[in-house]
Amino acid sequence: MKVLVIGYGSIGRRHIENLYTFSNIDILVCTKRKHDGFLKQKRCRVYDSVDKCIKEKPDAAIIANVTRLHMKTAIKLAKAGINLLIEKPLSDSINGAGILLNETRKHNLITMIGCNFRFNPCIRKIREIISKNQLGRILVVQAENGSYLPNWHPDEKYQTSYAARRNLGGGALLTSIHEIDYLYWFFGNVAEVFSITGQFSDLQISSDDLSIMSMRFKNNVVAQVHLDYFQRPDSRWCKIIGTRGTLYWNNNANEVKMYDIKKHKWITKIKLQNYDNNNMYLDELSHFLECVSKKKQTLNPIYEGIETLKIALAAKYSSKIKKIVALS
Repeated sequence: MKVLVIGYGSIGRRHIENLYTFSNIDILVCTKRKHDGFLKQKRCRVYDSVDKCIKEKPDAAIIANVTRLHMKTAIKLAKAGINLLIEKPLSDSINGAGILLNETRKHNLITMIGCNFRFNPCIRKIREIISKNQLGRILVVQAENGSYLPNWHPDEKYQTSYAARRNLGGGALLTSIHEIDYLYWFFGNVAEVFSITGQFSDLQISSDDLSIMSMRFKNNVVAQVHLDYFQRPDSRWCKIIGTRGTLYWNNNANEVKMYDIKKHKWITKIKLQNYDNNNMYLDELSHFLECVSKKKQTLNPIYEGIETLKIALAAKYSSKIKKIVALS
């Protein structure tokens, strides 16, 4: 199978590294960056334009360039009949989403949004617990993801990263869209959202560094989500309160526990020992490649990425107008 990777930032490089763990994969890379030792060592075929890559007729492409270019790049590849794995978020605008969706359907393409936390064993365990109704009727959810942006890539200037730059589609809300995605995966469509999103820290960035959202899902689950770029130490967790108990996920501890209201104690549902976060990306890639090979749709196709993007953009708009925004 011939796989194209577009973009050679940290996530693009991770995908290239992971592709080499699969047999019979011919890797093409599209980047205008300098050909470093890594690319030479991996014997990648490197091109400096998407058009040149399309001529090589790849079976699938991983879009890992800056967020603002995702949609434009995806439409071009879809028109060429190339299966797509698009890194989260789908874009920083909904413009072009209809065209992209139509092209993928027209060419019967396999598509996937790269939200690796759908492959995190703890997140999958939570979804299983919810689906088995072990928590009863879900009432309230709280989720948080806070970290210090300058620590993401200490060897780079954080001010110039795409995550820090509004003109490239960065910002805490879009870059950390995982929380919106997994809650959507758990509970479905959102009915309305209210948000405060903007710049509040001393970080030297042009994008938002904080987003606090209150959401009501169409099934009446109420969620509060906190995303930030300035928290130290890192904090990532989710608490779900239902009529039969409370569930708590601590990402730092890689543990999910549930409070049993009959036994009056916490019960560990899953605890990962020495978990390598790269396993999420490997499992995600394996799933995508298998779906391409078997021509079956993935667990996170483009239309779901459109829905989560709509939620994020509604949160941005809500913050701007200082009102609750309803989603159709």
